[in-house]
Amino acid sequence: MDDEVVQRVFHEGGRDYFQQQPSTSSSSSSILQSLPLHVSFDHGYYLLVKSIQELREKKDGLVTVGIGGPSGSGKTSLAEKVASVIGCTVISMGNYRHGDDEGNDVDSIDFDTLIKNLEDLTKGKDTLIPKFDYQKKKRVGYKAIKSASSGVVIVDGTYALHAKLRSLLDIRVAVVGGVHFSLLSKVRYDIGDSCSLDYLIDSIFPLFRKHIEPDLHHAQIRINNSFVSSFREAIYKVKCISESTDGHSGSAFQGNDAQTDNFIEMYLRPPSSSEEARINDWIKVRQSGIRYYLSLGDQRIVDKNFIIRPKAEFEVGRMTLGGLLALGYTVVVSYKRASAIVNNGKVNISFETIDVLGETFMVMRGTNRKTVGTEASRMGIDGPWITKSYLEMILERKGVPRLSTPPLVSNTTVAASQETAIIAPKPIRVTPSVVTGFEDLPQPWTRSPTKSKMEPVVAAWHFISSDSSQPDNSVLDPSSFRDSIRLAPMPDSFDLDRGLLLAVQAIQALLENKGVPVIVGIGGPSGSGKTSLAHKMANIIGCEVVSLESYYKQVKDFKYDDFSALDLSLLSKNIDDIRNGQRTKVPIFDLESGARNGFKDLEVSEDCGVIIFEGVFALHPDIRISLDLWIAVVGGVHSHLISRVQRDKSRVGCFISQNEIMMTVFPMFQQLIEPHLVHAHLKIRNDFDPVLSPESSLFVLKSNKKVAYQDIVAILDSAKFCSSVQKFIDIYIRLPGIPSNGQLRDSDCIRVRICEGRFALLIREPIKEGNFIIQPKVDFDISISTVAGLLNLGYQAVAYIEASAFIYQDGKILIEVDNLQDVPGPYIQIKGVNKDAVAAAGSMLKLDTSYTTKSYLEIILERLPAIERTSGGIHSQQSARLLEIVEFIQSQGSSSASESSSGRVVSPIEGVIEEMQLRIRRLEKWLAINTVLWTFLMSALVGYSLYQRRRQ
Repeated sequence: MDDEVVQRVFHEGGRDYFQQQPSTSSSSSSILQSLPLHVSFDHGYYLLVKSIQELREKKDGLVTVGIGGPSGSGKTSLAEKVASVIGCTVISMGNYRHGDDEGNDVDSIDFDTLIKNLEDLTKGKDTLIPKFDYQKKKRVGYKAIKSASSGVVIVDGTYALHAKLRSLLDIRVAVVGGVHFSLLSKVRYDIGDSCSLDYLIDSIFPLFRKHIEPDLHHAQIRINNSFVSSFREAIYKVKCISESTDGHSGSAFQGNDAQTDNFIEMYLRPPSSSEEARINDWIKVRQSGIRYYLSLGDQRIVDKNFIIRPKAEFEVGRMTLGGLLALGYTVVVSYKRASAIVNNGKVNISFETIDVLGETFMVMRGTNRKTVGTEASRMGIDGPWITKSYLEMILERKGVPRLSTPPLVSNTTVAASQETAIIAPKPIRVTPSVVTGFEDLPQPWTRSPTKSKMEPVVAAWHFISSDSSQPDNSVLDPSSFRDSIRLAPMPDSFDLDRGLLLAVQAIQALLENKGVPVIVGIGGPSGSGKTSLAHKMANIIGCEVVSLESYYKQVKDFKYDDFSALDLSLLSKNIDDIRNGQRTKVPIFDLESGARNGFKDLEVSEDCGVIIFEGVFALHPDIRISLDLWIAVVGGVHSHLISRVQRDKSRVGCFISQNEIMMTVFPMFQQLIEPHLVHAHLKIRNDFDPVLSPESSLFVLKSNKKVAYQDIVAILDSAKFCSSVQKFIDIYIRLPGIPSNGQLRDSDCIRVRICEGRFALLIREPIKEGNFIIQPKVDFDISISTVAGLLNLGYQAVAYIEASAFIYQDGKILIEVDNLQDVPGPYIQIKGVNKDAVAAAGSMLKLDTSYTTKSYLEIILERLPAIERTSGGIHSQQSARLLEIVEFIQSQGSSSASESSSGRVVSPIEGVIEEMQLRIRRLEKWLAINTVLWTFLMSALVGYSLYQRRRQ
């Protein structure tokens, strides 16, 4: 993917390679050709990784990369994500400060030492890079970097693309946007149009136009980062007053070394603020040593005892704070926080002393809500919990300062005249957005967002009467108005992050105004991200998610987009039971047999009060009438497939519109799904791209070395161990005419899997790095009509793989033993999101020298005699079976569900699938018997060993 772009970026090679070639260009041979590539953060990450790999193959020695941009743009995050894949050395320019200079001026950077370090590494010499301590405000030592430790070095910093460094860099990357743009937008919104954009930039980022922006235009890859803040990787925390006299807990710190952190937190009120304390409009600045961190507003969600925060803080220079004060912002609250922090491997536990309050608080933080709650219970910490922020607590005790008064100090008394109402975010909370006029100004790419229009203001939810279209902003009595009011739909659509916030806010508004229960429906096409959104909402709120797939009565001919197959009467009964506070029985659907397989109890307690139903038909009129909140999600992998087809068509010289692709590949979407999405209260567009996104990376190690079952079990967590058996057929389809150089490549094909009676699209455009295959962890189910639509668009089945897989996992590592048909010996795959954990598992299984990065398609095709392959790459041994599969897909995919009947003739491929299902059941029985026997044997050995010890 993007091969042409990568070739343009490198113009046949990098710095050293370029110098070895005859050059006809008048430009310097040490600087690569700059190209106006304005790409998203995910696309830029993908391009950078592929570019590093290609350049590393073309040149000898070190590959050097510079990632520059303003504070808060996301350059450090990009460097870390690339390093997690490539395994390179990252040099932060923050360590090259001169002395105790608190500024971020270009003169404060020790370029001479940095240049020497890069030159040493380029020449193959070891070097010493400095270490800077921001608390002590000085250089405290050096760190040794070995030249052979990595073939790639990334320089990360505001001035990484400075003229003094550019001649030493092979690849230059500029990153703009992120919270850097958000702060500009926020300030412009606060002060209005009284100042020009250049004046604002010069005020809050005084060095940007003069020293940073000119260097960014020399980048080969230019990234516009639209990320602001996200609850997708939220931090969950609980807080209470510490009962310990010294502020520490012996049980919390036992066996762990505590780290201390001291900083000052201050809140800046906009110049246009009124007397009331709208803390959502304030800017938070945290000072730690000579470093300053900024976040916009009170960005948190409160649910029950939990405080949920996004990752929304970014570093700024001291001059940014001075610029905000010069523009009229005032410091209304400031306090010192002294913390002692320990990590027990599951959560962070900190004891935080707030000088203004004169109290110490115990705070437990983690990335998983259940883990935080479990650890608090295990340690015997049961509250009373505090969900107010330190700012809210200080304002309640000290009062809200008048606009003309100085910041609060610890001995301030509260005057009666100062008892102004504090307007703080209500639980559950939402972060306000800001409106800007940037899209109306002719701005360069370094100053304006990539989107043509900034996100609208995230307004509060309003209720309307069931027989009125006028908003009602008055406080409603839940008991009187429950059946007579409903949410007013949001007029705009939102990205996934803002949509998640609004969805949680809507649930809170419904709980406050209509009471429990709140029943939510999330609809959209397959692969749009509705299931992921549902579970992220459930993790924040602490509720259950029910898939509408459970309500299929029976699925025939692999048609999972058949609305008539849903048991609407049972769904209606379940919803009525939930509405009346009664326990109900929801169905369990067996994907393998395509039939119902029992029921399970479901009860929505008054303490939770929320239930989420998600599915492609969740917003159908017959369903949504019973729901309180309607959410539509579009985009995601669903859009990725449409774009992929359009790209393939263009490669063979054929233009086809996205609408035509949609009608052919997703025929039921426009008929039965899309018309109902427009009625949603909240419309979310998911821009997630599974191929490009670094957030979805799965690290895989593959080997054909035999490993014993007991060795696999031994390295997995026995408490969380589970296993399963799958039998699948993978079909590879490709458009004729795509350039292939006589070889069949995975990247040229769309891979469809038949497994457990379902069709799934496997997104596999991996990055191969060393022994690792780094691939997306996204597969999504599709209907047989989608596969038939791809064939109708001209795709041809060119290969297939039939295999059985034994899967063992413990929640952290998944080990898959695959037995490929016609391939002697099994292959083992170790998969996980943590690269080090996957590598450690491979080492424990003694696989270190046996890895391969070849795909199963490559392995299968290599074993087939080349003489028996057709010009299209199809092997004669596979052509007959492929013909059967294609005929079955086309016959069943083109017919509607209503036309299918139980008495039709069984086709050959159905017999194959039925045989597969029987073999899966036999394999599952064999696995269960094997597990029981192995457990019995191990128990006997342990018992015998204990018996022998007692005799001795």
